[in-house]
Amino acid sequence: MFILKALLFFLLSFNHSYADDVLARITSHLVKTPMTQGNFQQEKRLKILRKPLMSTGTFTYHQNKGVIWKTLTPIPSLLLINESKLLTGQGEQAVPAAFGNVFKALLGGELNRLAEGFDMAGTEQKTSWQLQLKPKDELLKKIISTILVSGDTELRLLEIQEVTGNQTQISFTQITHPDHLSSEQQSDFEQISP
Repeated sequence: MFILKALLFFLLSFNHSYADDVLARITSHLVKTPMTQGNFQQEKRLKILRKPLMSTGTFTYHQNKGVIWKTLTPIPSLLLINESKLLTGQGEQAVPAAFGNVFKALLGGELNRLAEGFDMAGTEQKTSWQLQLKPKDELLKKIISTILVSGDTELRLLEIQEVTGNQTQISFTQITHPDHLSSEQQSDFEQISP
């Protein structure tokens, strides 16, 4: 969660730059719809632990409502994010309006938004792509050394390499693009104030 907050904080303070041709081509392959949902598996490798910390769950991205990040195992938890608020089990916090841009970039198929906050190198093949992101912000450089994102028509893998040597890997599976929210998803979004 700290890495996610640090990444989101950084993207609020980026300098503007333009995406290169590879990024534009990759972005053109991505599915862009108002809603994306699927499963995730997160593996966190800490230098001080022998075994990785594993968690699984579901995510829902809705371009107008935000993100539901629901961890199911090992300990159920719910994280809700909209344009101005973050809601966790510890309560609701105000966040800058640009906070949601990270999710639009990663889950909404708009990777070109990341070019503003990262130096990027990418490769594209016929059916897959990979981007390596290095933070431009000095504060974020103290936390994250490299982020690797890869996929096909969807984001499939997010890898974060921390300066400390810790690593986080999140894989995304069973991605769909439904036309509307389920009643449970609608109820989750109603928990966070507008």
